[in-house]
Formats: sequence, structure tokens, C-alpha cells
Amino acid sequence: MINILVPIGTSPNANETLQYAVDFAADFSAAVFVMEVFNVSAKAGSLANISEKVAKSGKERLKGVINQVDSKNVNIKIATYNGDLVDGIKNIDKELGIDIIILAPRSNEIKEGLYLGHTSGRIVKRTDIPALVVPKGTKYKPFKNVLLAFKSGVVKRNRIVDPLVAIQKKHDSKVNLLLVKTPGYTDEDLRVDTSLMDLCSQLTITENATTYLGVMEHFQSKQPELLSVFRRKRGFFKNIWEKNTVLKSEFSVPIPVLVLSVKKD
Repeated sequence: MINILVPIGTSPNANETLQYAVDFAADFSAAVFVMEVFNVSAKAGSLANISEKVAKSGKERLKGVINQVDSKNVNIKIATYNGDLVDGIKNIDKELGIDIIILAPRSNEIKEGLYLGHTSGRIVKRTDIPALVVPKGTKYKPFKNVLLAFKSGVVKRNRIVDPLVAIQKKHDSKVNLLLVKTPGYTDEDLRVDTSLMDLCSQLTITENATTYLGVMEHFQSKQPELLSVFRRKRGFFKNIWEKNTVLKSEFSVPIPVLVLSVKKD
């Protein structure tokens, strides 16, 4: 992993997420790009001037957040984009090549109903860049025990699991695979790709209504420090993936979640 993107919103805890990303980057000898997106529309004559002022203001705010963290000699750069959030991330990825996005969920509070808010939800769902969702207040430490949950063992591109491979090598992680047989599964789904088996310390097969329910059933016994899942165009979190927010009643765990790219169409 070379380039890490940290989208910074208006949260007062933004420095905590950035510190986690910096600690992560220091461990992997990576660079951190702190990103802010703004949306300025005006008459053609004044647009450039207004955009410049807003971008300058945003950079100053980002510098303030950066000044609150221990940089640990990590190269921290600022990236701003005028336009849509998802377009901005895709643009930066095209220009720089982003290996992983690190962001916080909406809230840790039980009374707060959303796990992913509109912004974090759009980042996770509308891009296909690996994302590490880190609960607020989490301190970076090696992931010794990882749970990778999925409903199909089919992997079209082996490089999709590269972020998890890098973590396993760096942290000497034990990776437990959880194959959840959900209604409508096929025999092909039960064939676990070698790219997954190469990671595996233990394979558990369970049968549940949804992948998430399978995770919840085995969460306590596996006691993972990191949960990893794949993005899905359909199937996994199908209803959740159709909107930009994620309710805690639909999905929520108290540990970091590594969301890998779509592994099959």
C-alpha cells in the first residue's frame, strides 16, 4: 500500500481519523492524502475567483487538522476538489492511484441510528476503492485476528484481496474465513477460490438468512479485531447498498471494517 486517502469532513473528531491513518501509513511506509471536497457554482466570470477562495479556506482548515496529529515522518499532502464527492475521489484515484480510503462511520453512539451517514455511505458504496471504516476513538494496532465474511467463494480478480494480503503479511494476522450460505446459494458459491484459501487459517461454513446475520452469529466466538467484507453489486447488503446511508439496525460492528472491491459481477 502506497497511497492512503482520508476524506475530511466537518466532524470535530476528524483529527482522530487522520491520526489513525497516519499511524497506519507509518506501519506500511505509505503516504497520506487529506481530501476536502467543496461545491462552488457561480457565473462564469466569478467562478474561478470564488473557487480559489473556497479552496484556500479549505486548505487552511485541513492544515489545522493536520497540525493536531503526530505525523511520525509520514508524508501528508492536501487534495481539494470542486464538485461532487464521488467524482472527486475517482479523479484523485485516477491521478494518484489510491490503495485504500480510511474514514470514520457516522457515530459510535447507540442512540445514533446511522452506522454510515450520507457522506461516508456514498464513499463506501459509490466507489470501488478498498475502504477501512474505523470507529471513532480507535487507536491503531496490528490486526492479529481477522474475520473475512462472504456468501460466495468466487473471486474473478485475485488482486482484489491484495489489501488484506498486505495486512496479513505486515501484522502476521490469523485470517478466519466465514462462508455464509444464504437462500438461493449455488454449488459454485461453495467453491472457495485459492486466493481466499491462501489467506485462510480456518474456514467456517454457516447457513443464515443474510451474510450479516452469519457474522453476528460467529462474532463472539471468532473475536475478530478486523472484519473484512466484499462490496457487492447484488446479494451482500443488497438493500443496504441501494441507498447512501446504513442504519445500525442493518449493520454495525464495534471494530474496524475493511471493505474490499467487488469480487464478482
